[in-house]
Amino acid sequence: MTQLYTESFLEETARIAGAIDVDAVEAMAVGLASCRAGGGRLFVIGVGGGAGHASHAVCDFRKLAGFEAYTPVDNVSELSARTNDEGFETVFDAWLRGSRAPEISVNVVRAVELARSVGAFVCGVVGKADGVTATLADAVVVVPAPAERLTPHTEAWQAVVWHLLVSHPALATAPAKWESVS
Repeated sequence: MTQLYTESFLEETARIAGAIDVDAVEAMAVGLASCRAGGGRLFVIGVGGGAGHASHAVCDFRKLAGFEAYTPVDNVSELSARTNDEGFETVFDAWLRGSRAPEISVNVVRAVELARSVGAFVCGVVGKADGVTATLADAVVVVPAPAERLTPHTEAWQAVVWHLLVSHPALATAPAKWESVS
C-alpha cells in the first residue's frame, strides 16, 4: 500500500512538472528583473510551510540574485506583536505599509491587494486558479495538483520555482556555493 502511494505521488509530481506554465515562470523572471533594475524591493509572503519557504526564498534572492528582499515571518517578535495588537487578518498588509515605499489566508489576500493597489509587480505560486493571488497577480504559476494532495505539491513547487528563478540567467548575480566549487 505505501509503495503504491509513493509511486502515485511521484507520478503526480512528474505530471505536474510537465504541466507547469513555462510562460508564467518567464513572466516572473522578467518582472522580477525589472523590479530589481528599478531599485525595487522584494517582499515574500507565506503562511504555514509557505512561511518557511518565504524565509528561505528571501535568503536565496538576496544572496544569489542581488535583491533587497524581506519577509515579515523572519521577525517573530514583530509578527506576533502585530497579530496580538491588530489581528492575524491584517498582519501582513500592516507590515507592508510599515515597510513601504474561511479557507483562505485573509492576511495574504490583504497583502496582495495592497501590493496591487500601489502598482507593485505581484507574482505567486499557488494551488488554486480561482484564488486572489491567481486572479490579481501579474504572473502566477498554478500547481495542477490533485485536491487530496494540493498542499504538499504546491509547497514543493514553490521551492522548485524560486530555485529556478534565483538561478535564472535574467536574475542570477552569483552562483550557488555548490556550483562554484571546483
